[in-house]
Amino acid sequence: MSGSAPQVLFVTSDRIGDCVMSSGAIREIGRQVPGAEITVACGPTAAALFRAAPGVVKVIPWRKQKAAGHWRALWRATVGTRWAMVVDVRGSGLAYLLRAGERRIYNRSWETGLAKVETFSRMMKAQAVMEPEIFLDDQARSQAAAIIGEDPAPILALAPISTAADRSWPSDRWAALVERLKAEPRFDGWRFMLVGGPGDHPAAAPALMAAGLRGIDCVGRGDILASAAAIARARLFVGNDSGLMHVAAATGTPTLGLFGPSEWWHKAPWGPKGRVLASSPARGEFRPITDLTVDQTVAAVLALHDAFISGANPDQP
Repeated sequence: MSGSAPQVLFVTSDRIGDCVMSSGAIREIGRQVPGAEITVACGPTAAALFRAAPGVVKVIPWRKQKAAGHWRALWRATVGTRWAMVVDVRGSGLAYLLRAGERRIYNRSWETGLAKVETFSRMMKAQAVMEPEIFLDDQARSQAAAIIGEDPAPILALAPISTAADRSWPSDRWAALVERLKAEPRFDGWRFMLVGGPGDHPAAAPALMAAGLRGIDCVGRGDILASAAAIARARLFVGNDSGLMHVAAATGTPTLGLFGPSEWWHKAPWGPKGRVLASSPARGEFRPITDLTVDQTVAAVLALHDAFISGANPDQP
């Protein structure tokens, strides 16, 4: 920290998805507090997302502890600074315990049907919706290139994981999806890249096996920013309701999110290239994700392909 520039604390989530959906706050902070030096506090798995973000001078990884110990640790790490602004996505009491010129604090009462990206924008008092953004760097791009290799074939990225079992489409259906798409003329010559974290190998293994020689194993190989760089190289993305789904949408990759008993209207992949396949398309009505059939998912993937690939420039990245 320079000591003379205005200091801003951005407390975001311990979850990758919420970090991505609120990432537009980085640019918005720069607009509202010109020249700000930003300190980001987030979960350790999401920390890499902010290492190349503009204006960010420090990232404080925080992990949930018993008896709210993580909040006490974060308070100790931040109480000595006079903040020009404190932005708190978590809606915690921390922001009120720090010296701050302005405060932007999330309020769950705003969750009345709007997309979460829009409620985060409301939190920031932004004049326009804060577009989520992935801040790639050379390190992440190099890691992704090493995983993908030099084969120029188009890539379909698949993320068959989620933080909750009831949000995870069964792994055998992911394998069946890959088998069906391998035989589909639209995907002739395509490669199938499985993405996920270090603990996601069991969920990804059936689909990776189904992909065979056309598969790319990007599961647990690098941090979240490396995964983002790999997904940015894909032509299409299909995944469960997860952080990687939001990463894909933020990179601009056409994204299909599979939703079961969760609020798809609130957490759908943001942007004009985001699509949703929900076990129940009616808001407020929840059905198991297992109600989604392979036939339905194949049809949704083909629709995504036809919307963004068919007729497009084949040399388009």
